[in-house]
Amino acid sequence: MSLLKRVLIVFGSLVTVVALAAGGGVLWLWNDAEISTVGEERFDNELSIPPLAKSRVDSDGTRVFDLRMQAGEKEFKDGRKTSTWGFNGDYLGPTLRAERGEKVRVRIRNGLDEASTVHWHGMHLPAKMDGGPHQMVEPGGKWSPHWTVDQPASTLWYHPHPHGATEKHVQRGLAGMFLVDDKQSARLTLPKKYGVDDLPVIVQDVRFDGAKFDHGHDMMRNVGFLGDRTMVNGTLRPYQKVGDELVRLRLLNASTARTYDFGFPDDRAFSLVGTDGGLLEQPARMERIQLSPGERAEIVVRMVPGEKTVLRSFPQDNYGSSWNQRFSGGDDSFDVLELRAAKQLRASADIPQQLGELEVPDGKNAARGRFFDLKQSGINGRAMKMDRIDETVTRGTTETWTVRNNNGMPHNFHVHDVQFRVLEVNGEAPPPELRGAKDTVFLPNGTTMKLAMRFEGPADPDTPYMYHCHLLTHEDGGMMGQFVVVEKGGRAGAPPQGHSNH
Repeated sequence: MSLLKRVLIVFGSLVTVVALAAGGGVLWLWNDAEISTVGEERFDNELSIPPLAKSRVDSDGTRVFDLRMQAGEKEFKDGRKTSTWGFNGDYLGPTLRAERGEKVRVRIRNGLDEASTVHWHGMHLPAKMDGGPHQMVEPGGKWSPHWTVDQPASTLWYHPHPHGATEKHVQRGLAGMFLVDDKQSARLTLPKKYGVDDLPVIVQDVRFDGAKFDHGHDMMRNVGFLGDRTMVNGTLRPYQKVGDELVRLRLLNASTARTYDFGFPDDRAFSLVGTDGGLLEQPARMERIQLSPGERAEIVVRMVPGEKTVLRSFPQDNYGSSWNQRFSGGDDSFDVLELRAAKQLRASADIPQQLGELEVPDGKNAARGRFFDLKQSGINGRAMKMDRIDETVTRGTTETWTVRNNNGMPHNFHVHDVQFRVLEVNGEAPPPELRGAKDTVFLPNGTTMKLAMRFEGPADPDTPYMYHCHLLTHEDGGMMGQFVVVEKGGRAGAPPQGHSNH
């Protein structure tokens, strides 16, 4: 046998071995990527309910809250202390609550060794009070944003927004709810006893390395961090005792990259009564509600005396290709929270068939339209720059924004300051879960949405709001832009230069 022939045989064998190894590696990655906790959770920890934040009312009628960002330790697992961050405690923060029309002030202190911010996600407020990356609070520093609450009753939340580090700060535990009330919602016969039949449900996916959080990104996970289990309000394996026929769950997806499709194992129907920006006009009967990071939904579930049921996140099939579905978490499933009904339940009034009126524009008489192409590298081909204003809008005008994702992976889209109406999804009327007021929407690959929003100001040409993907590793990587609100005929100014890009 000639030397050349031997070399070719050896080379061919090596190629075959490498190909088989590579194929085996891909198969291993594929099989290892699917996660399920269905049937595995013991549900042996009572659900922690974030306390309502204490406040006082000053002589001028301003309601004042105090929040302190601080480091701490929490025993998620018995006998194992995990290093954490939180507001006014070791992990997460209290629930702030205010009435529409109230003046509020939040006195924030940063007790961490890193600069951070506090962003009021879903709140309509002046740009200087928004808590975006231009409103950094240095270690040991203070910040006191103040505004008048001027929007319908809704489930909002607060979290950090430092450019380049938002994922890390949220994962460590900096998040909490902000509930807005109004007279219209107070008159409705919806469950409203906080912590009793009206429950905050802050869902996060996590992974532990011993006692420590493991925030590493696995191979092929281009969407960002995907944990191997969930917790609610900082509670692993949570259960909640229920004493009423109807229970209202205020669902918040506070994960940094994972999208959930919530429902129940017996496919029982529930009533969707609210989305990001407040109550729907009429309740929508459904069996599943899909929420991407940052989105909220208020659902009302009917319980039967003595039963147990589980809030579950089901696999999803709208991520695009099977590859993206597998490696973006679409095939995963989680048992999230067990509800345990008492043997005798207090009677609940029926859900009203009319809940309210939407205060979001219908897109008619829009002053102009804009287009946003979502890519992991940036929006409209540009990565975020702190000193660049990308869009300038005129106070008092309505616009339509068309947002497209053909990037091959899931994204979503969040706009600061405004609530918007979804006009179209791929040219069709939106489904019921997208017919309410929204500030964040999920855009799987191959999705185009048309949104209508109105900019009420106040005008501030020098201080921008953000729009961005709320998959936080994408946001941190530059998938974000800035807009300012100006008076008619005005021009954008220059953003503050206190902080450069991280």
